[in-house]
Amino acid sequence: MRIATFNVNGLRARQDFLLHWLRTREPDLVALQELKLPDEQFPHDLFEQAGYAALVHGQKSWNGVAVLAKKPLAPVQIGLPGQAEFGARLVVAEVEGLRFASLYCPNGKSTGHDDFARKLAWYDALAEHLAASQRADAPLVLAGDFNVCPAPLDSYDEAALAGHIFHTDDERARFRRLLDWGLRDLFREKHPTLRAFSWWDYRGGAFHRGHGLRIDLLLGTAPVLARLRDVTIDREWRKKQHDLTASDHAPVFADLA
Repeated sequence: MRIATFNVNGLRARQDFLLHWLRTREPDLVALQELKLPDEQFPHDLFEQAGYAALVHGQKSWNGVAVLAKKPLAPVQIGLPGQAEFGARLVVAEVEGLRFASLYCPNGKSTGHDDFARKLAWYDALAEHLAASQRADAPLVLAGDFNVCPAPLDSYDEAALAGHIFHTDDERARFRRLLDWGLRDLFREKHPTLRAFSWWDYRGGAFHRGHGLRIDLLLGTAPVLARLRDVTIDREWRKKQHDLTASDHAPVFADLA
């Protein structure tokens, strides 16, 4: 089984790019973020033609998450309880006994912005929801854009950016709370010392200069980790493909036995 996460940064702009990637990589389960369209505008027919059913939690112009699946999926959770005002950021489906969540964690904007405190509260709500509704000994994947660099290795310049957004002790403490509950960072389990990034700013030639962050993650419980073969940041798909413009995020996928 191939599972993946992809922040498409606007499904309308990235629809053909995404379909091309799906045909090429053939994932079985995909978490999408930043759809930036409401539920009723999601192109279910196009994805059905490509072989995927979709569970969608959309929002006009902003946010929006979805799960794509080749096999039948059952909805488990739409939205994070108590956090509806912060947008459509969580959807959970069950496919063949695996619970699979797509999440788009708040950006926070800057440490001095009101959204930063709301970001930390959102993370707290996520941890509390996990503890109340999921089991750490059951197959579960949280896939998405976490908007945090889990460790210095995940930033192109930790020395300059330490204490800034995505690099703060407060954000990393919230992320570690998810790991303490029973999740594992699947990429780091396979590549403990590899510096690799999943997001690069469109501006300033960041991609070509190597100025990136690893913020798109696949987290899994022990039963998922036991099945893990490898994890890949699909860096080539951060580049334009046949005149199709890429997102500022690369897809990330993992192969499970």
